[in-house]
Amino acid sequence: MSNRAVLEVIALDAEDAVAAQAGGADRLELVTDMAADGLTPSRATFAAIRAAVDIPLRVMLRVADGFAAGDIDVLVTRARELRSEGADEFVFGFLDADGRPDLVAVERIIAELDGCHWTFHRAIDRAADRDALRKSLADLPGLDTYLTAGSAAGVDDGIPTLLVEAARKGEPGYEQQILVGGGLRLSHLPELLDAGIDAVHIGGAARPGGWSGPVDAAAVREWRDVLDA
Repeated sequence: MSNRAVLEVIALDAEDAVAAQAGGADRLELVTDMAADGLTPSRATFAAIRAAVDIPLRVMLRVADGFAAGDIDVLVTRARELRSEGADEFVFGFLDADGRPDLVAVERIIAELDGCHWTFHRAIDRAADRDALRKSLADLPGLDTYLTAGSAAGVDDGIPTLLVEAARKGEPGYEQQILVGGGLRLSHLPELLDAGIDAVHIGGAARPGGWSGPVDAAAVREWRDVLDA
């Protein structure tokens, strides 16, 4: 397991989760409201998905569209509720008005998480300075992953940045796993895998019928097979 690439799939409900696991997903990102790019799901949704599958679940902590934290008290409350329901991995990341990481919001959430692992999500792709962001977050407890396309416009534009960052693996600020997502296609995988990137994230690609339809196990399996080849 340790040497195969991680395949993370977005799940909105238990049906999605079961299909994604059947297709070979290693981990799920749990969100609601993809019209707002993914917000925090309810406790009940988390509980239903947790009961349906046995793979790791990373739960989105985000209460408004965009990359500002919004009401931090609400975020902290949601984190506390989800922790009490058994959630032990999370996804979040916020920027201030100048495009710098909102450390006040991030650190308040971390204080609720008791060392849980978490992903800083695609807010990094909107940051004023990616390198400065990584270095300012480098020592935060639990941060083990960056979800990034390399560019706000998506992987097509971001590949040069992803390759540079992959080459810096292990440097201060670059210890975390790069999880590539955001306009990712199967045709991108050979170049990314050759660069040592070993984790990918899919949403729409797992849903041939679009976001109004469920995750398709066969679509997930196609990604699993390419990653394993």
